[in-house]
Amino acid sequence: MKFILVSPKNRTAYNFRGDLIKKIISKGYEVVVTGPNRIDVDKIEELGARFVEIPINKNGVNPFADLKYQKALYNLFVKEQPDVVLGYTSKPVIYGTIAAKKASKKLKKPIRAVSMITGMGYAFTAETLKARLIRMIMSILYKYSLKKADMVVFQNEDDKIMLEKLKLVNKSKTAVVNGSGVNTERFSVQPLPETTTFFMLARIMYSKGIREYLQAAKIVKEKHKEVRFMLLGALEGIQDSISKEDLKPYIDGEIIEYFGETNKVEDYYKQCSVYVLPSYREGTPRTVLEAGSMGRPIITTDAPGCRSTVIDGETGYLVPIKNAEVLAEKMERFIENPELIKSMGKASAEYIRKKYDVVKVNETMLEYLGI
Repeated sequence: MKFILVSPKNRTAYNFRGDLIKKIISKGYEVVVTGPNRIDVDKIEELGARFVEIPINKNGVNPFADLKYQKALYNLFVKEQPDVVLGYTSKPVIYGTIAAKKASKKLKKPIRAVSMITGMGYAFTAETLKARLIRMIMSILYKYSLKKADMVVFQNEDDKIMLEKLKLVNKSKTAVVNGSGVNTERFSVQPLPETTTFFMLARIMYSKGIREYLQAAKIVKEKHKEVRFMLLGALEGIQDSISKEDLKPYIDGEIIEYFGETNKVEDYYKQCSVYVLPSYREGTPRTVLEAGSMGRPIITTDAPGCRSTVIDGETGYLVPIKNAEVLAEKMERFIENPELIKSMGKASAEYIRKKYDVVKVNETMLEYLGI
């Protein structure tokens, strides 16, 4: 029996799907993982999987490059003859599903194609002309590919309802899981720091709420100079990304401490008192699950994917999207009432373990994969 994971980025394969890969291997399956380059291949192979490089222009809009990607996946599926294929994020979902069904027809063998919608992304959150154009094209492609999928798994109810209302997916083949889950042993509860510290981990993009985080940090810093603000994530230079020039004044002005990417995110969660993600929309934010699992209260938005990760007023706070003033107000509440950090952090760890433990999530995923 063989399973193929179609991944857009190697880091997400081992970081977000590592426990699922190991679980599938334990069921007797050979696992093959596709990725766009050779970065961190050793981390994927350490899981027990075999890696195949298939380049993908993750954020590009070149149809010839996308068709080349689909053809490469088709050739791989014909060669490997998998029993189950799982793609996640837009292009692996669209082109992986189409390729799997074409290969199935060629091989005269059933290949179960499962699509995982991990979030709606830039095209469905931004309102620029470019975003609207991409949304229109993606809607056509989603409708075509998801019709071929055996199962479409969402990470929150809002995204499921949205695609069903747009008639891009048949309700009879949809399901929802609690995100990718979190390894609560790896992200165990840790002592809180002495200095009140806020932390945001995300790609440095406007749709992640970076503008609001920076503005709120500036507001709070004017009253509480002793408070730390940490920011970790990649400056990718793609659509919707903040520029280095726009970020620089906040670094030079000592409003935030900026870090790049890392494989040791636990070290940064340990330094924070409160985790912040003012995102406009998510699938289920993995970073919130990790921070909560380590006993940190959360401030996130009352937005699809985010709102379900927090019990407002008990494990943290929900704030409106694009509202730096309310975000700053909730931050100040923690500063002025430090006992809330401890009590809400404890409640956050308990909530995450009850709902988002990776063991529970992966058992559900195995059902949908037919494994």
